[in-house]
Amino acid sequence: MSASPTETSANPVDTGFDMADTKRRVKAILIGSMGNLIEWYDVYAYSAFALYFAGSFFPKADPVAQQLSAAIVFAAAFVIRPLGGVIFGWLADRFGRRQSLMMSVLLMCFGSLLIAVSPTYSEIGIGATILLVVARLLQGLSQGGEYGASATYLSEMAHPNRRGFYSGVWYMTLIGGQLAAIMVLFVLQKLLLTPEQLVAWGWRIPFAIGAGVSVLVLFMRRDMHETEHFKEAAKTTKKVGSFTTFFSHWRQLLLVVGITVGGTSAFYTYTTYMQKFLKLSVGLTDDQTTLVVLGSLLVAILLQPIYGALSDKIGRKPMLIYFGIAGVIFTYPLLSTLQQTKSPLTAFFLICGAWAIVSGYTSITGIVKAELFPTSIRALGVGVPYALTVSIFGGTVDTVALTFKQAGHEDWFYWYATACIFISLLVYLGLKDTKKHSRMDDHE
Repeated sequence: MSASPTETSANPVDTGFDMADTKRRVKAILIGSMGNLIEWYDVYAYSAFALYFAGSFFPKADPVAQQLSAAIVFAAAFVIRPLGGVIFGWLADRFGRRQSLMMSVLLMCFGSLLIAVSPTYSEIGIGATILLVVARLLQGLSQGGEYGASATYLSEMAHPNRRGFYSGVWYMTLIGGQLAAIMVLFVLQKLLLTPEQLVAWGWRIPFAIGAGVSVLVLFMRRDMHETEHFKEAAKTTKKVGSFTTFFSHWRQLLLVVGITVGGTSAFYTYTTYMQKFLKLSVGLTDDQTTLVVLGSLLVAILLQPIYGALSDKIGRKPMLIYFGIAGVIFTYPLLSTLQQTKSPLTAFFLICGAWAIVSGYTSITGIVKAELFPTSIRALGVGVPYALTVSIFGGTVDTVALTFKQAGHEDWFYWYATACIFISLLVYLGLKDTKKHSRMDDHE
């Protein structure tokens, strides 16, 4: 087996740029992150295609009620994510990052396949709804474990002086999964199927694609290198994957929660919920909604490595504080202006403006959390509190927003999103800069 990127890395104090080393690291990180792409493809495929399949799984009702039912199932998957974080985080810390990442992507395949082949409500009644819930729970279990193991793999494979940049590259795959889902939607809408066909059976196609790509990623991960950090920790300590060690780092676990609250609510607002918001609240057509979301996600992808590289220069804390302050000031104005506009171009620029703010968090979130923990419990430390926070403040965004909308107080959601960011801002202000105070080389 060839040497892994960590085995050929420069000394941490080296600031030179080695193109060959960079290519090796990027390749390893992208392979390790492909599960994130599938994860977010699945999440966004569910969210985007809910406009078409909700009637197939729920009793006939008004469109908002059907979307609210679909949103509740979407949120239900997040309830089990912390369990996924525990299971796959422990596997990653105890037996290696590679094993955990392979198992999580296999589980993703089952969840997507089940949705693709599920009978409809008109065929088996409530059984269809139950099958949808089971499929989403399988996906949630996998997604809960994928993040912590993948972020850990990223942090340990990245060059010490460019971890922020690699974190941005890693996050490109998360947004890339959503971009892939919206591109599938665009192709089906514009080139292949009629709206009636999409509602009747076309919504199954993206989930079948997700299952197939999961199998491909599984084969790609067979040749992944294990990280040198894990190998060293496994040799030097018997505490790898120890829950005693995990709970002894309760301060860092709480920090992960605080860091995540505002960022995850903002991220889900401008990704999974934006598809519904543009159609149900702004009033754009299906085609306009798809194009606006597609364009804004392309901009978001480009911003990630740029912001990540900036954090390597100025530190992680200034980036987080920037997101916190700008998010508190501009979230309500951005969303309220977006609701009132009828121009797709204006909507596009407003969402891009939001991404210029949110990227201060998204581009470095994986590396900031990983830098808080020693190697022996890094996957658990990153994955479990993150999954718990996302289940409460991220996966419920659609449900909260649609509930406020149905009650006639949609603007209350804008204040809710602002409050979440404010909570995190308070944490950012007291946080030590993890670039300067990193525990990456602490194997404990």
